[in-house]
Amino acid sequence: MSQTPTTTSRRELHARPDQEGQVTRLVIMGPQGAGKGTQAARLAEVFGIVPISTGDIFRANIAGETELGKLAQEYTNKGDLVPDEVTNAMVRDRLAEPDVKEGFILDGYPRNSAQVAELDRILADLGWELDGVIELTADRAELLTRIAKRAKEQGRDDDTEEAIARRLDIYAEQTAPLTAAYGERNLLVQVDGLGEIAEVTDRIVASLATQLG
Repeated sequence: MSQTPTTTSRRELHARPDQEGQVTRLVIMGPQGAGKGTQAARLAEVFGIVPISTGDIFRANIAGETELGKLAQEYTNKGDLVPDEVTNAMVRDRLAEPDVKEGFILDGYPRNSAQVAELDRILADLGWELDGVIELTADRAELLTRIAKRAKEQGRDDDTEEAIARRLDIYAEQTAPLTAAYGERNLLVQVDGLGEIAEVTDRIVASLATQLG
């Protein structure tokens, strides 16, 4: 006698998220200046899912004075990076919230191979799977120009051309193993992030439907 599977299998993604029973679980990645946060918010509306950024998770825990928030602040107050185990625990707690059951788009996590493995464990414990991973790509020269212009408008003198270039290099170095891993699973779609905001959103939705459908 066959048993009912306990995990949610990958399903075809559509531009109409209102279909009964559809749940969409996504990760979005991209270099600084590629519009990742903007697209995460728009895709959340398109698919009717919850946008989750690690920045929001950290701020909520610190503001709420949770144990994890206090621990994270101890590191940030010293100028240290928050260790993976703290970040992982915050993400696990957030994905256990009721509003996430209908789907989510994760922005800013995972950032390294260890976090990829931890996200797999978190989702497996919940009986879920990822539907897709979006990487926004962009011409490096255009990104440098865009970020420098934004830094000037915001009066950020520390955002020198060298500093911006180094951040883009670090992103590329850290992301290559992640995109390779998700590519091997046929979960990855790479989409040009430059252009009109609505056009980029349409590209992403079309790419998800084609690649993962």
